[in-house]
Amino acid sequence: MASVNQRRTALKGLLAGAAAVAATGSFSSLAAAEKERKAAPQLNGNINHSVCRWCFNDLTVEELCRAAKEMGLKGIDLVGPKDWPTLQKYGLVSTMCNGAEISLTQGWNTPQYHATLLKNYADMIPLVAKAGYQNLICFSGNRKGMDDETGLRNSVEGLKKLLPLAEKHNVVLVMELLNSKVNHPDYQCDRTAWGVELAKRLGSEHFKLLYDIYHMQVDEGNVIQTIKDNHPYIAHYHTAGVPGRHEIDETQELNYPAIMRAIKATGFNGYVAQEFIPQAKDKLASLRQAVQICDV
Repeated sequence: MASVNQRRTALKGLLAGAAAVAATGSFSSLAAAEKERKAAPQLNGNINHSVCRWCFNDLTVEELCRAAKEMGLKGIDLVGPKDWPTLQKYGLVSTMCNGAEISLTQGWNTPQYHATLLKNYADMIPLVAKAGYQNLICFSGNRKGMDDETGLRNSVEGLKKLLPLAEKHNVVLVMELLNSKVNHPDYQCDRTAWGVELAKRLGSEHFKLLYDIYHMQVDEGNVIQTIKDNHPYIAHYHTAGVPGRHEIDETQELNYPAIMRAIKATGFNGYVAQEFIPQAKDKLASLRQAVQICDV
C-alpha cells in the first residue's frame, strides 16, 4: 500500500500534468486568436472601402467577395440584384447598385430615353430599398451636339419625375462624372460644375454625384480643392491611377493619401471604391495595396 506521502506526491504530479495540459490548451487558443488578429486587416475606420466588380471580372463574385471580406472592405460596387445574395452571404453591401441604366451614352439628357429610364428605375428603386441599399447609379448620356443648358433642362425634366419615388424609398440617384477626353468622348456630365448645377436645380438629397477621381483628374484636375468646394453634392468616390487607369501606387501622378485626407476632412461617411484596372500579375495584391494607400 502506498504511503500517504507517496499518494500526495502522485496527486501533485497529476495536478501538475493537468495544469500543464490546460496551460498548453490555453496558450494554443491564445496563439490562434493572436494569429487571427494579426491576419485580420488593421484598417483605421475613417474610410469605408469598396471595390468595383468589373475591374476583377476574372474572379467569380464569390471569389471577389471572399477577398474583399478578408481585406476589410465594406462592399462591392456596380452589382445588380442577381449578385446581392452572394454579397449578403459575406456580410458585404452593394455600395453602388446598377442595372436600371440603358448605357453610359444613352441617359437623362435625351428626352427620347426618358420613358425607358423611368420604367427601369421605377422597377429597380424598390428592389434597392428592399435589399437595404441606398445608392443607384445613373448617367447623363452623350451630348450628340447638345449644349450644356439643354442637357441640364432635359435631365431635370426626366429626373424630377423619378425623385418622389427615390425619396419615398430613401434611395439616392447617383450620376457619375466621367472624362470625355480619353475614355468617354462626348459624355455630357464630364465636369464637376455641370453635375453640381444639375444637383442644385433638382434640389433633393436623393440626387448626388459620383466623383470619379481618375476621370476628373483627366478632364479638369484640381481634385482636392474641387472636393472641398463641392462635397455636399458628392455621394460616392472612385479611384484609379493617372495616367492609364491602373494601380494607384508610386507609378502614377495622384497623391491618394492626401486626397483621402481631404475627403475625410469633409466629414464624408459614404464609400470609396477602387476602380483601377490592375496590371500586376497578382491583382488582389494590387487591390490590397490600394486599400492600404487610401486608408488614412
